Amino acid sequence: MSSIPFDEKEFEVLGTIDLGRRKIIKYNRPISAAENMSLLYRQKRPCWMPSPMDTVNIDPLCIPDNIARGMVAGAEHIDNATEAGGPDMYGIEWEYSTQVGGSMVRPGTEIMDDVNDWKELITLPDVDSWDWAGSAEANRELLESGEWITMTLYSGAWFERLVSFMGFEGAAMALIDEDQEDALQELFTATTDVICRVIDRIAEYFPQVNCIRVHDDWGGQAQPFFSQDTGMDVIVPHMKRTVDHIHSKGMIADLHSCGHNETRVECFIAAGWDSWTPQPMNDMEKLFREYGDRIIFGIRLEDRPEDDEAAVKLADDIADRFVVYGKPARIGAYFDSEAFEKELYRRSRLGYLG
Repeated sequence: MSSIPFDEKEFEVLGTIDLGRRKIIKYNRPISAAENMSLLYRQKRPCWMPSPMDTVNIDPLCIPDNIARGMVAGAEHIDNATEAGGPDMYGIEWEYSTQVGGSMVRPGTEIMDDVNDWKELITLPDVDSWDWAGSAEANRELLESGEWITMTLYSGAWFERLVSFMGFEGAAMALIDEDQEDALQELFTATTDVICRVIDRIAEYFPQVNCIRVHDDWGGQAQPFFSQDTGMDVIVPHMKRTVDHIHSKGMIADLHSCGHNETRVECFIAAGWDSWTPQPMNDMEKLFREYGDRIIFGIRLEDRPEDDEAAVKLADDIADRFVVYGKPARIGAYFDSEAFEKELYRRSRLGYLG
């Protein structure tokens, strides 16, 4: 497929899909955007560099975390200002801030100081009781659209989830406290069991989903929160079990992990993630150069084009650095610029022809 010659007719608009917050434009491409994403992940031979504009996100109402975090997406909607927040799947209370456009655990509601107490303090969610069928029916049109569909599991099952249980300081201490080590492994086994049951229900009720993205933030602006050895020993085995389960259902496993985590990329590779989008504080070129043949990177740069001329220049810069035949990448952030999308499409189409 990647050998199909480029033709300017590929920019002809055939239609649109209205997603409410944005529209997906259907172009006269040689293959569909979904087929191109599949080529990216399955064969590492896409026709062009994919962007988020090529995908549909469905984060259904039936998963409590999506309401708590203000992240419901797809055909179902909530008013984040009045409806977001409240209990997540473990009953942890979140508050949504319209000022920052996101949620945080309600201060003072952490339920645990010592992981050894987790069985008495944490109630595992009844995943089967959620209205999977109702959300699937509400999203039927999108599910049957033939687009590449991604579903995100916010808060994940490991460090980020642990922070929601006991606050950041308590969670960071628990990772290295020998007195909590055995209990922490038991807890992560249980939370991983939960996320695997969620994946089972997604596969059952949303079989058209192509990719599952899982959250687990590992770093701050300057450095990771914990050592590579801690990541490898404490979290990676549970991550790998989740990734293997996603793959067993025929889906792609994408990691969302914010922070300065470039020195933890070997953890992500060891866990088997298909892709990861580093934040701009990471050395993207170094990561791509050294590891781009082992994990697919989402390119997320700080620059935002102010006009069409700047957008074309930015697209050319990305193409010069990251369009490499046989070593694909994708765009990991929305640019909302037709000029950027068009130029990057042209440059990557030609570049991936080899």
